[in-house]
Amino acid sequence: MPLQNRVTPLGELVAHPARGLVYGNRGCLHDDSGAIRRRWATRRWIACRLEFRGWHRSPLLQPGKFTELFFLDEATAFAAGHRPCALCRREDYLRFGQIMSELNGGPAGADAIDAHLHAERIDATTRERRLHSAEHDELPDGVFVVDAGAPCLVLGAALLLWTPAGYTERRPRESRAAEVLTPPSFVRLLRESWSGAVSLLHPTSGRA
Repeated sequence: MPLQNRVTPLGELVAHPARGLVYGNRGCLHDDSGAIRRRWATRRWIACRLEFRGWHRSPLLQPGKFTELFFLDEATAFAAGHRPCALCRREDYLRFGQIMSELNGGPAGADAIDAHLHAERIDATTRERRLHSAEHDELPDGVFVVDAGAPCLVLGAALLLWTPAGYTERRPRESRAAEVLTPPSFVRLLRESWSGAVSLLHPTSGRA
């Protein structure tokens, strides 16, 4: 049975056999039986390489350890609110911090970045996922929006429907207001033509 550790662009955890191209964590979310009990345990939401220094942990979701998460690609991880890991993606992390400092001002340390991102992805009053408003024409490729109640990837003139296994239906991208899933800092980052150590887009997008 698939584990409930595949992350949607909404940041939700679902059970699905697809592994995805990006690995990460946001602390220990499961109990000793492996059941998911919380949405996050720390503000440090990170996205990692699938492989690093030959490290391997088995089985997954061990008692008291962080919950291993998997994302379809980095665009999905960005939409969910996960930034590059400072260990396995050091160059990406340093570049990300520099861009964040230039775009948002303030320090570029992990604690400051994570606090800023947490405020963008979670409403402090309701503790629910925050959505942001923008015009479709202003959004760069790689951003996620909600279209007809479903997460869709912005890519050229199209919106690509997200699924845990890849992108499927192509919808026309219209000139109108959008409900944006990707936090504003990541939207600005994607305008900088981001390219990191993990795949920004899954091959099913047609633009890997």
